Amino acid sequence: MVGRGILSSVLALALAGGPSTATAASPRDPAPCAPQRGGTQVGEPWGQRRLAFTGVWPLTRGEGVTVALVDSGVDTRHPQVRVARSVDLTGTGPLDCVGHGTAVAGIIAGADMKEIPFAGVAPRARLISIKQTNTENGDVALLAEGIKRAADLGAQVINVSIQTSDQPDLKNAVDYALANDAVIVAAAGNVRKGDGTPAPAYPAAYPGVLSVGSAGPDGKRTDFSNATTPVSVLAPGVEITSTWPGAAYRQDLEGTSYAAPYVAGVAALVRSRHPELDNVRVRRRIEITADGASGTGTGAGMVNPLLAVSEILPSEVVAIAPRQPGALPPGVVSKARPPDRQAIDVSVGVAVIAVCAAVLVTAVGLVIPLGRRRGWKPGRTALPGD
Repeated sequence: MVGRGILSSVLALALAGGPSTATAASPRDPAPCAPQRGGTQVGEPWGQRRLAFTGVWPLTRGEGVTVALVDSGVDTRHPQVRVARSVDLTGTGPLDCVGHGTAVAGIIAGADMKEIPFAGVAPRARLISIKQTNTENGDVALLAEGIKRAADLGAQVINVSIQTSDQPDLKNAVDYALANDAVIVAAAGNVRKGDGTPAPAYPAAYPGVLSVGSAGPDGKRTDFSNATTPVSVLAPGVEITSTWPGAAYRQDLEGTSYAAPYVAGVAALVRSRHPELDNVRVRRRIEITADGASGTGTGAGMVNPLLAVSEILPSEVVAIAPRQPGALPPGVVSKARPPDRQAIDVSVGVAVIAVCAAVLVTAVGLVIPLGRRRGWKPGRTALPGD
């Protein structure tokens, strides 16, 4: 399949060797900027319907969250792709000459436009594009540098839709970004025929990284999704629709690298709605609220944006109990007035008079009827013998 062939080339960063393996095709070498042509027609993707992330938008659209994508650059001329900042590590300019980065950007934060049925998961998130390759292959050293640069620029979510082998520089970059409270979302990698025994893909396999596998419309893991890599969650990874260079679209994209940005968008929604959560708790929230595992390589199952944003987790409520309010400033609460002794004395006097009056009225009420019956004659004292 054409889409799979393109993706396998994009993701083959340095599977067997290290940075030296890219010297023959260095990303700094000049190359024609000619991504494959896209189309002008676009429909609502099945992944958009399946995840139903538009139902989360009344709560959040990713406002206030910065998402960095370390990829092949972004074509900012696309009407649905808005990039706050572009960083080029290749020396070839910020344009996307592969198309991969533009597609990833659209899935994460493609603008919501009434006349277009496609939109990104977190359309109001702030995007930073960090270009680490200008061709279908890249350099591990630039990938590591890109992750560090993203952390230094304050990215709260970093999407890495690239797979490679374990490298010390890459591990150090991931640890650095995690220490700076970034949520790192990475593709679990694709298994390709002829590669021999599948191996874990990095940086997805590093501890603390939110690793994403690919699922089809039936919710099951796709055959090419790497099950050797520890998987956190699944996301749509076949027949993917997204933005493409030249103000175009592609509707035939495939691979875990297109599943990862769905989860990066969900992470942006969670961080926007729950800014008090650190990267560890954001990652755990996304895993705990997923739809459930369905076999090897599925992690916690398909990501669930609505539950990830709105679910109340008991352990989390305890962990993030609200802080005790501070003392109020002086003068906000007025002091109690001293008792008014005169008013108290008057009140007591009135009460005594009222009681006496009540006793007098009661006595009169008894004496007058009795006097009338006796004709107001004095009573006679009884004598002995009477």
